[in-house]
Amino acid sequence: MARPVSRVFVVRHSIFAQIVIWAIATAAVITFGLWVLTNATIQRTNRQALERAVDVDLAGMVDIYASGDEHELAKRIEDRLALQPRDGDAAHYLLADAQGQRIAGDLRKWPGLHAGISEAADVRLDGAGRAFARSTQLGPNLRLLVAHEYRDLELLLRQVALVFLTGGVLAVLAVALGGWMAAHRLAGRLERINAAFRQPDDAALAELARGSAGRDEIDELTAHSGNALARLKRLAAAHREATDHVAHEMRTPLMHLDNRLVKALAATPDAETASRIADARTEIRGIIRMLESLLDIAASEARRGDRHGLSPVDMSVLAARLGELYADSAEESGHTLQLDIEPGVVIDGEEMQLTRLVTNLLDNAFKFVPRGGTVRLKLRKGPRLVVSDDGPGIPEDQRESIFEKFSRGGSCFGTEGAGLGLALCRAIAERHHLEITLVPTDRGACFTVTPEFKR
Repeated sequence: MARPVSRVFVVRHSIFAQIVIWAIATAAVITFGLWVLTNATIQRTNRQALERAVDVDLAGMVDIYASGDEHELAKRIEDRLALQPRDGDAAHYLLADAQGQRIAGDLRKWPGLHAGISEAADVRLDGAGRAFARSTQLGPNLRLLVAHEYRDLELLLRQVALVFLTGGVLAVLAVALGGWMAAHRLAGRLERINAAFRQPDDAALAELARGSAGRDEIDELTAHSGNALARLKRLAAAHREATDHVAHEMRTPLMHLDNRLVKALAATPDAETASRIADARTEIRGIIRMLESLLDIAASEARRGDRHGLSPVDMSVLAARLGELYADSAEESGHTLQLDIEPGVVIDGEEMQLTRLVTNLLDNAFKFVPRGGTVRLKLRKGPRLVVSDDGPGIPEDQRESIFEKFSRGGSCFGTEGAGLGLALCRAIAERHHLEITLVPTDRGACFTVTPEFKR
């Protein structure tokens, strides 16, 4: 069944979705970084303004002292404390003697700044507030401290944070929407290419041709993909035509030869000659079967991964039907066939090829299990097909090569056959995105067919 072209992309597997996520994360990080930088700039600017205000205020007090005396300075300090600005930085003063005893001002304790070098630092006020202060030495027994409280920036910083939060959310939404639209469009264009590779039929190739009218990189990739798939289809068609022709040209003379041998056998009274003719006919039929198997293997390998021509196949019905057919022959050959089939197991495939896969595994089991042995056929959803037996099994050193062409698995497989049964099983399994495996067991052989593991 053809898969519809889907424009929905999964975050875990889509490079476009990951790019959108990275773009959103980058926008969020940039917005947060700008807010941190703005917040730090506001606080740094506030401190610089505060330092300048303290220096200007201190310089004015020094001028007052230089033009007057200690009493004039104390009077001016009291005047300034009485006329504190409502919207400005609150100022605090301390005029003290050499021992730190207050002469004037609202501060009660000298904070420990070295007045001789005009030391400045952040200080804690009596009311537990924080201020920036600078001290200076006015005379041998007189020193002055000027402090301005830090302005309350909480409201301003909250407003700035709200602005950045709103702007950041809008920026992230804009990046997400734009990125999603661009990624959605690109994912849809690439999905047409992927759909054509999954099922390179005429409709998919026509869709690629319609989607490669532009001149960007994706359109160029689309055009190259369409051309490559068209060439592959022509090569596959030529290969099938050549193999069919070769098979016909070889099968026809072999069948004619077999018919001649039949006539010769009917006209030959000699028993020894008749036996040799019968052996020759057996070899001819073996050659024909080998030729057909090789052609089937080549066709299955050439169409590996190609979903064209697949349709839903009820494996439960197929396995049950084959189980009934083999149950009768099992009784005649002295074997026991055990069936364990779960109903409703349906996969996309070619019914004839899947039938041949199951029959080859069952033929292989009945062929090498001695009389009185048991063959088991088990089917579960997944799908998971298991064919096992209690026969002699396969030597450990031969388990890697049994799926190769012309490999009979050693002496336990006898001398009959060309060794193509399991190779054909593997080719059919791979054609249907399945994997056939020989599972180690204590006794006999156990083959499992499960969905192909994607690395």
